[in-house]
Amino acid sequence: MKTPRPETMLPGCAVIVVSYHTGPCLMDCILAVLGEASAHEVVIVDNGNPPDVVAALQEMAASEPRLTLLTGHGNVGFGKACNLGAKATTSPYVLMLNPDNVLGSGSLDGAMALLGTRPDIALYTIRIENPDGSEQRGCRRNLMTPWTCLVEAFGLYRLGFRRINLNHTPPPPALVEVECISGSFMLFPRPVFEKIGGMDEEYFLHMEDVDTCQRVRKAGCSIWFDPAFSAVHVQGTSEVTKLYIERQKTKGGTLYFSKHFGGWANPLVTLVNIALWLRFSLIAIRLGLKR
Repeated sequence: MKTPRPETMLPGCAVIVVSYHTGPCLMDCILAVLGEASAHEVVIVDNGNPPDVVAALQEMAASEPRLTLLTGHGNVGFGKACNLGAKATTSPYVLMLNPDNVLGSGSLDGAMALLGTRPDIALYTIRIENPDGSEQRGCRRNLMTPWTCLVEAFGLYRLGFRRINLNHTPPPPALVEVECISGSFMLFPRPVFEKIGGMDEEYFLHMEDVDTCQRVRKAGCSIWFDPAFSAVHVQGTSEVTKLYIERQKTKGGTLYFSKHFGGWANPLVTLVNIALWLRFSLIAIRLGLKR
């Protein structure tokens, strides 16, 4: 039987990591999390990994009191897996962390020290970096709407209209409120996570983070970006094809616009949806020609 970890002065956080054929970066992610005192519970949700990786995770969980492995359920999708992980924990804060995201030392502990003094923060993230140290696209952004998608698609930002992603703008010097953040690091007080109903399980992969931010804001809650702490998001470690990823992005986008902007009945949404599927078709053709 696992021995509970001694309490610290920091609020306890449950870290949920959903993994599907993540590769070696998964272990780097887990070890970095276990280096944080505030990570009272760490749940690895195995949506599909090679047998040797599952065996290594089981061995690690047997020797580490804070680590739990949920396996055997198959690939149920990212949103459902996140909810499974959250239901297996009781800590007052819940962090959804991508398996290819490696926390900077002290990042989670520093975040939890801050959140313990800021009950107004409903959803929080840190600076997500590329391996070269640059800020990753999507780390902080404006909410996606039919209009902002058209601004991006047709380059209307050159006329002064605001863009979706903000990584091209000067980084804020301190904690700042934003409209939307990346799903690679989403930290909630548990009451907020439960208030919005957790992650939307209709999204299998991609766009669930934008949907979550939309629901948090509709609930009258605030989202914050903190440049004081960071994590390196490696990306591209999962063994899935680019075409599969693009299909999921497109399906997620049409689902998002259906849920929040009236779907195909909205002329702007119709235009955006056509553009999304046209983009996917062009990518599929290009990838087919490369074979």
